[in-house]
Amino acid sequence: MSSLLMTPTMVLVIPGLLALLIAIALLVPRRSRHGSGHRRGSGFGRFLRALFGLGFMLVALALLALALVLHGYRRLHADVPVARIALKQVASQRFSAMLTPEAGEPRTVELLGDQWEVDARVVRWQLPARLAGVPPLYRLERISGRYVDIQKEREAPRSLFDLTDAGQLDLWTLKRQFPQWLPFVDADFGSGAYLPMVDGGSFDLLLSPDGGLVAKPADQATRDKLRGMHW
Repeated sequence: MSSLLMTPTMVLVIPGLLALLIAIALLVPRRSRHGSGHRRGSGFGRFLRALFGLGFMLVALALLALALVLHGYRRLHADVPVARIALKQVASQRFSAMLTPEAGEPRTVELLGDQWEVDARVVRWQLPARLAGVPPLYRLERISGRYVDIQKEREAPRSLFDLTDAGQLDLWTLKRQFPQWLPFVDADFGSGAYLPMVDGGSFDLLLSPDGGLVAKPADQATRDKLRGMHW
Protein backbone atom coordinates (compact mmCIF):
# COMPACT_ATOMS: atom_id res chain seq x y z
CA MET A 1 0.00 0.00 0.00
CA SER A 2 2.87 2.38 0.85
CA SER A 3 4.48 1.84 -2.58
CA LEU A 4 1.16 2.67 -4.26
CA LEU A 5 0.88 5.94 -2.34
CA MET A 6 4.41 6.93 -3.40
CA THR A 7 3.78 6.69 -7.14
CA PRO A 8 3.80 10.07 -8.96
CA THR A 9 0.14 9.58 -9.88
CA MET A 10 -1.02 9.12 -6.28
CA VAL A 11 1.18 11.97 -5.04
CA LEU A 12 -0.76 14.28 -7.39
CA VAL A 13 -4.19 12.67 -7.02
CA ILE A 14 -4.38 13.19 -3.24
CA PRO A 15 -3.85 16.99 -3.25
CA GLY A 16 -5.93 17.21 -6.43
CA LEU A 17 -8.92 15.60 -4.75
CA LEU A 18 -8.41 17.79 -1.69
CA ALA A 19 -8.42 20.93 -3.85
CA LEU A 20 -11.55 19.64 -5.59
CA LEU A 21 -13.37 19.17 -2.27
CA ILE A 22 -12.42 22.69 -1.18
CA ALA A 23 -13.63 24.08 -4.51
CA ILE A 24 -16.98 22.31 -4.15
CA ALA A 25 -17.37 23.59 -0.57
CA LEU A 26 -16.74 27.15 -1.74
CA LEU A 27 -18.89 27.04 -4.88
CA VAL A 28 -21.96 25.13 -3.64
CA PRO A 29 -24.50 27.55 -2.09
CA ARG A 30 -25.03 27.17 1.66
CA ARG A 31 -28.48 27.34 3.14
CA SER A 32 -29.22 29.77 5.90
CA ARG A 33 -30.66 28.73 9.27
CA HIS A 34 -34.07 29.92 8.09
CA GLY A 35 -34.13 27.41 5.23
CA SER A 36 -33.43 29.91 2.45
CA GLY A 37 -31.49 28.58 -0.49
CA HIS A 38 -29.44 31.79 -0.78
CA ARG A 39 -26.07 32.38 0.71
CA ARG A 40 -25.69 34.68 3.63
CA GLY A 41 -23.21 37.53 3.63
CA SER A 42 -22.46 40.48 1.41
CA GLY A 43 -22.21 40.36 -2.32
CA PHE A 44 -18.46 41.02 -2.04
CA GLY A 45 -18.09 38.04 0.28
CA ARG A 46 -19.91 35.80 -2.17
CA PHE A 47 -17.70 37.09 -4.95
CA LEU A 48 -14.56 36.17 -2.97
CA ARG A 49 -15.92 32.69 -2.24
CA ALA A 50 -16.63 32.15 -5.93
CA LEU A 51 -13.19 33.49 -6.90
CA PHE A 52 -11.35 31.22 -4.49
CA GLY A 53 -13.61 28.32 -5.44
CA LEU A 54 -12.73 28.72 -9.11
CA GLY A 55 -9.06 28.99 -8.21
CA PHE A 56 -9.12 25.73 -6.26
CA MET A 57 -11.08 24.11 -9.09
CA LEU A 58 -8.39 25.07 -11.62
CA VAL A 59 -5.67 23.75 -9.32
CA ALA A 60 -7.58 20.48 -8.86
CA LEU A 61 -8.07 20.02 -12.60
CA ALA A 62 -4.40 20.75 -13.30
CA LEU A 63 -3.20 18.26 -10.66
CA LEU A 64 -5.59 15.53 -11.77
CA ALA A 65 -4.70 16.05 -15.44
CA LEU A 66 -0.98 15.81 -14.63
CA ALA A 67 -1.65 12.68 -12.57
CA LEU A 68 -3.37 11.16 -15.58
CA VAL A 69 -0.49 11.72 -17.98
CA LEU A 70 2.02 10.44 -15.39
CA HIS A 71 0.16 7.17 -14.90
CA GLY A 72 2.56 4.24 -15.20
CA TYR A 73 5.69 6.24 -14.35
CA ARG A 74 7.77 5.50 -11.24
CA ARG A 75 10.09 7.66 -9.15
CA LEU A 76 13.81 7.18 -9.75
CA HIS A 77 15.91 8.02 -6.67
CA ALA A 78 19.07 5.97 -7.22
CA ASP A 79 20.65 3.25 -9.34
CA VAL A 80 17.94 0.68 -8.55
CA PRO A 81 16.51 -2.42 -10.28
CA VAL A 82 13.37 -1.80 -12.28
CA ALA A 83 12.73 -5.29 -13.71
CA ARG A 84 14.02 -8.87 -13.94
CA ILE A 85 14.08 -11.04 -17.06
CA ALA A 86 14.18 -14.87 -16.99
CA LEU A 87 14.86 -16.77 -20.22
CA LYS A 88 14.17 -20.31 -21.39
CA GLN A 89 15.14 -21.57 -24.84
CA VAL A 90 12.37 -23.31 -26.80
CA ALA A 91 14.12 -23.62 -30.20
CA SER A 92 17.07 -22.30 -32.15
CA GLN A 93 17.09 -18.49 -31.78
CA ARG A 94 13.71 -18.69 -30.02
CA PHE A 95 13.33 -17.97 -26.30
CA SER A 96 10.51 -17.63 -23.81
CA ALA A 97 11.16 -14.49 -21.76
CA MET A 98 9.35 -13.61 -18.53
CA LEU A 99 9.71 -9.94 -17.62
CA THR A 100 8.83 -9.06 -14.02
CA PRO A 101 8.80 -5.29 -13.39
CA GLU A 102 9.34 -3.87 -9.91
CA ALA A 103 5.85 -2.38 -10.09
CA GLY A 104 3.38 -4.38 -12.16
CA GLU A 105 2.44 -7.87 -13.23
CA PRO A 106 4.88 -10.36 -14.84
CA ARG A 107 4.59 -10.78 -18.60
CA THR A 108 5.81 -13.69 -20.73
CA VAL A 109 6.68 -13.18 -24.42
CA GLU A 110 8.51 -15.16 -27.10
CA LEU A 111 11.64 -13.48 -28.43
CA LEU A 112 13.45 -14.30 -31.67
CA GLY A 113 17.16 -13.80 -32.23
CA ASP A 114 20.43 -13.87 -30.31
CA GLN A 115 19.94 -10.98 -27.90
CA TRP A 116 17.12 -9.40 -25.91
CA GLU A 117 16.60 -5.65 -25.58
CA VAL A 118 14.44 -3.51 -23.31
CA ASP A 119 13.74 0.19 -23.90
CA ALA A 120 12.43 2.74 -21.41
CA ARG A 121 11.04 6.27 -21.51
CA VAL A 122 12.64 8.75 -19.11
CA VAL A 123 11.35 12.17 -18.03
CA ARG A 124 13.53 14.74 -16.26
CA TRP A 125 12.59 18.16 -14.91
CA GLN A 126 13.44 21.83 -15.41
CA LEU A 127 14.07 24.35 -12.64
CA PRO A 128 12.73 24.90 -10.00
CA ALA A 129 11.57 21.27 -9.73
CA ARG A 130 15.16 20.04 -10.10
CA LEU A 131 16.36 22.24 -7.22
CA ALA A 132 13.49 20.92 -5.12
CA GLY A 133 14.86 17.41 -5.60
CA VAL A 134 12.07 16.05 -7.79
CA PRO A 135 13.51 12.76 -9.13
CA PRO A 136 13.38 11.66 -12.77
CA LEU A 137 10.59 9.29 -13.80
CA TYR A 138 10.82 6.16 -15.90
CA ARG A 139 8.44 3.89 -17.75
CA LEU A 140 9.32 0.61 -19.48
CA GLU A 141 8.36 0.93 -23.14
CA ARG A 142 9.07 -2.32 -25.00
CA ILE A 143 10.99 -5.60 -25.11
CA SER A 144 12.33 -7.12 -28.32
CA GLY A 145 14.68 -9.71 -29.79
CA ARG A 146 17.61 -8.88 -32.06
CA TYR A 147 20.06 -10.81 -34.23
CA VAL A 148 23.83 -10.52 -34.17
CA ASP A 149 24.03 -11.17 -37.91
CA ILE A 150 23.18 -7.96 -39.77
CA GLN A 151 21.57 -9.79 -42.68
CA LYS A 152 19.24 -11.68 -40.33
CA GLU A 153 18.48 -8.46 -38.50
CA ARG A 154 17.25 -7.06 -41.79
CA GLU A 155 15.39 -10.05 -43.16
CA ALA A 156 14.59 -12.61 -40.42
CA PRO A 157 11.29 -12.56 -38.46
CA ARG A 158 11.28 -9.97 -35.67
CA SER A 159 9.72 -10.00 -32.21
CA LEU A 160 8.68 -6.75 -30.53
CA PHE A 161 6.25 -6.26 -27.63
CA ASP A 162 4.79 -3.05 -26.20
CA LEU A 163 5.06 -2.75 -22.42
CA THR A 164 2.85 0.35 -22.15
CA ASP A 165 -0.93 0.68 -22.09
CA ALA A 166 -2.06 0.99 -25.71
CA GLY A 167 -3.53 4.38 -26.56
CA GLN A 168 -2.84 5.88 -23.13
CA LEU A 169 -1.90 9.54 -23.10
CA ASP A 170 1.22 10.29 -21.10
CA LEU A 171 3.61 13.14 -20.33
CA TRP A 172 6.39 11.80 -22.56
CA THR A 173 4.11 11.83 -25.62
CA LEU A 174 2.68 15.27 -24.80
CA LYS A 175 6.19 16.73 -24.44
CA ARG A 176 7.17 15.48 -27.88
CA GLN A 177 3.98 16.79 -29.51
CA PHE A 178 3.59 20.09 -27.63
CA PRO A 179 6.99 21.10 -26.17
CA GLN A 180 5.89 24.72 -25.67
CA TRP A 181 3.15 23.59 -23.30
CA LEU A 182 5.53 21.81 -20.91
CA PRO A 183 8.45 24.14 -20.14
CA PHE A 184 8.96 22.46 -16.74
CA VAL A 185 10.06 19.22 -18.47
CA ASP A 186 13.82 19.51 -18.92
CA ALA A 187 14.46 16.45 -21.12
CA ASP A 188 12.62 13.47 -22.44
CA PHE A 189 14.47 10.62 -24.06
CA GLY A 190 14.68 6.90 -24.47
CA SER A 191 17.21 4.53 -23.00
CA GLY A 192 17.84 0.91 -23.94
CA ALA A 193 19.88 -2.08 -22.75
CA TYR A 194 20.58 -5.50 -24.26
CA LEU A 195 22.43 -8.74 -23.53
CA PRO A 196 22.70 -12.18 -25.16
CA MET A 197 19.84 -14.62 -24.71
CA VAL A 198 21.01 -17.71 -22.81
CA ASP A 199 18.97 -20.74 -21.80
CA GLY A 200 18.12 -20.47 -18.10
CA GLY A 201 19.59 -16.99 -17.87
CA SER A 202 18.32 -14.40 -15.41
CA PHE A 203 19.01 -10.67 -15.77
CA ASP A 204 18.37 -7.52 -13.75
CA LEU A 205 17.50 -4.18 -15.36
CA LEU A 206 18.64 -1.08 -13.50
CA LEU A 207 18.14 2.61 -14.20
CA SER A 208 20.45 5.34 -12.93
CA PRO A 209 19.22 8.75 -11.70
CA ASP A 210 20.49 10.22 -14.97
CA GLY A 211 18.19 7.91 -16.92
CA GLY A 212 20.64 5.31 -18.21
CA LEU A 213 19.26 1.77 -18.51
CA VAL A 214 21.74 -0.97 -17.52
CA ALA A 215 21.43 -4.77 -17.86
CA LYS A 216 23.33 -7.16 -15.57
CA PRO A 217 23.25 -10.92 -14.92
CA ALA A 218 21.17 -11.65 -11.83
CA ASP A 219 23.09 -14.73 -10.64
CA GLN A 220 26.45 -16.45 -10.91
CA ALA A 221 25.21 -19.12 -13.32
CA THR A 222 24.19 -16.44 -15.83
CA ARG A 223 27.53 -14.68 -15.37
CA ASP A 224 29.36 -17.92 -16.13
CA LYS A 225 27.30 -18.49 -19.28
CA LEU A 226 27.99 -14.97 -20.51
CA ARG A 227 31.69 -15.42 -19.76
CA GLY A 228 31.63 -18.59 -21.85
CA MET A 229 30.22 -16.48 -24.70
CA HIS A 230 33.09 -13.97 -24.20
CA TRP A 231 30.85 -11.27 -22.74
